[in-house]
Amino acid sequence: MAESGHQTLHLFFFFSFFFSIYGSSQPQSPYSQFQALLQIQQILNYPPGLSSLNEAIDFCNTQPSPSLTVVCYGENLTQLHINGESWFHPMPQDFSSDSLFSALSAIPSLKVLSLVSLGLWGPLPPSIARLSSLEILNISSNHFSGRIPEETSTLRSLQTLILDHNKFTGQVPGWLGELQLLAVLSMKNNSLSGSLPYALTKMQTLRVLALSMNQLSGEVPDLRNLTNLQVLDLGHNKLGPRFPSLHSRLLTLILRDNSFNLGIPPELSSYYQLQTLDISLNKFVGPFLLPLLSLPSLSYLDVAGNKFTGILSVNTSCNAKLVFVDLSSNRLTGELPSCLSPSSNERVIKYAGNCLSHSGEEQHPYSFCHNEALAVNVMPRKQEGKSSRRGVVLVASLMGGILGGFAVCGLIFIATTKLYLRRTVKAPPARLILEKVTPANTIKMLSDARYISETRKLGALGIPPYRTFALDELREATSNFNTSNLIGERSWSEVYEGSLTDGTLVAIRSLKMRKRHGIQYYRQQIELISKLRHRHLVSAVGHCFECYPDDSGVITIFLVFEFVPNGTLRGCISEGLSGHKFSWTRRIAAAIGVARGLQFLHTGIVPGVYSNNLKITDILLDHDLHAKISNYNLPLLVEERRTEGNGASSSEPKEQTRATHRDKNDVYDMGVILLEIIVGRAIMSQSAVDFAKDLLQVSLTTDEVARRSIVDPAIHKECSDDSLKTLMEICVRCLSSEPANRPSVEDVLWNLQFAAQVQESWKADSKSSSQGSPIMSPI
Repeated sequence: MAESGHQTLHLFFFFSFFFSIYGSSQPQSPYSQFQALLQIQQILNYPPGLSSLNEAIDFCNTQPSPSLTVVCYGENLTQLHINGESWFHPMPQDFSSDSLFSALSAIPSLKVLSLVSLGLWGPLPPSIARLSSLEILNISSNHFSGRIPEETSTLRSLQTLILDHNKFTGQVPGWLGELQLLAVLSMKNNSLSGSLPYALTKMQTLRVLALSMNQLSGEVPDLRNLTNLQVLDLGHNKLGPRFPSLHSRLLTLILRDNSFNLGIPPELSSYYQLQTLDISLNKFVGPFLLPLLSLPSLSYLDVAGNKFTGILSVNTSCNAKLVFVDLSSNRLTGELPSCLSPSSNERVIKYAGNCLSHSGEEQHPYSFCHNEALAVNVMPRKQEGKSSRRGVVLVASLMGGILGGFAVCGLIFIATTKLYLRRTVKAPPARLILEKVTPANTIKMLSDARYISETRKLGALGIPPYRTFALDELREATSNFNTSNLIGERSWSEVYEGSLTDGTLVAIRSLKMRKRHGIQYYRQQIELISKLRHRHLVSAVGHCFECYPDDSGVITIFLVFEFVPNGTLRGCISEGLSGHKFSWTRRIAAAIGVARGLQFLHTGIVPGVYSNNLKITDILLDHDLHAKISNYNLPLLVEERRTEGNGASSSEPKEQTRATHRDKNDVYDMGVILLEIIVGRAIMSQSAVDFAKDLLQVSLTTDEVARRSIVDPAIHKECSDDSLKTLMEICVRCLSSEPANRPSVEDVLWNLQFAAQVQESWKADSKSSSQGSPIMSPI
């Protein structure tokens, strides 16, 4: 027996050694991968999540749990998620990070690796370079230390790198610029020091850059070329003193608790997509930009703990959707704007430590802020008894007075511009909510990896929580799938209207299909669907699996979606709803909703959902007539895409072109929808698209009369020429025959919001000049 045991042990190490050497070039058998997992289990000191691996070699079909998720493609292990339940103590002294990654390299097919809260310690070894297929690496909440090894730069497929909550030291490596596909870089809460590398300015694929809670210092390099960047989190460092140079399409900007001590650029008030802005606990000086309060997408604003000056008034306007504003501990005077008065328990407004006349929170006397404002640009120094030093102070004072005068003029100009161009369509509130990683399944890992998608949580507002339904619940909701509840039918699916026990109306799609994959594949696709939740998407609220005992090759998946009751956008554009049509204002609002939904599909999950083949008949309207995208491009539903002539085909003639420019395909589809919104009639063919596009191009070079002759007669008198021109121009750009010449979804959204601004301003001016003459209001 002992001899047999020794032979088995020798055989185990032989297999481990053989596959660690040849695994990268040889096909992997399930047995060899299983042996590698057993070795990893031993190195990790037998964590609870891996205990089930002793029961069977068929690890690809193990049930996901909060501790362990294994995903396979064919017979190759592609994703491995091992998680501790909380912050683990460090591994025993005999633990070797090099041994761990050497064992992992015996699974060269790994694309996603998540080792979270396992108490791992030591340096990140150079052997990580053997995992050449890695696309996502998450080793957060451990005790890794030392420098990040340069060998990581050889992982050229890497798209997400998360090293949060470790003890890494040294500088942010410049070789990160060699990772040309990297979209998410998060190294929060480490001990990184030094300045940020210039290489960051070249990483144009970055969407998330999170380096908060380190010891970084110096100037932030110019990041204006990072046009895909959506989240920049540099909080709790020593960066400064100048405000960083950024592009204007950021969603989240966090510079909290740094060493910035100059003014903020006026162009910050044109960041129309910004949802979260936190520049608190610095030493910013100069006038506070009042237009920040009215940014249309902003819901979280924190400027506390600076030295901003300026006069607030009761009539100062602000975005009504703001849920958090902290102006405290600055040098602001005047009165608290009425729009910042707390109107509900959900809104948080803080303004203590200023010199406001409002008595709700403790304020300084006016002289305190007045004296600070006079000296805000003069940094007092210790007297050294030298006249030259006094001369420097005098020059600085004069320069400060001049700069202050320019700043006041700039503030007046911005305030005047704001009064003329007020935004009417504002994004829903977004809260900065960071969740603990819970990788019980693939998609949760991906969502956490992206870090970005606060819009996903925002979009889920008003949508019931996602859950698994019992088949009996669905039968009860549809009267046992009665034909009277049938509202749609295809060759391999049916859609039923149903009413849940709480009265919620739902649309239940029954998908009956042959099992071409293991159950793990279908779970993965269901999890993907469950995460696509946004106020401008028709979102799933649950699912149900049903297998047929007499036919193991057939599976029925019931997808439960929210019920959207008010028909399609076309019904309110070219057909009319209850004998009425959408006004021009309402049409712009609907287009903004579609653009926001499309933006979420592209950026709300990794990888994004592209080539959605959108049609205006796929845009549904909810109870409040808000636009929601249905029939987007999900793997389980792709075979069911509509092929009937319910709208113009927006696909280019060459399928290869669509495969290469997936994001720009959706922009083209958006252009077709905008075309129908403008002309007010159904666009049913590609030739109709080309003809209408040519009309728009010609009209843009002529006069206002020619442009209005193209617009839907039902609304051509109620739209301003500037608003109309803006929509026409972006529509023509969307329909460009060259995908590279089409705008991004963010550009489309910005132009639509601008069109809404100028339309509202024109309406206000028209109403004033006509002394109350009626203007058609949106339905």
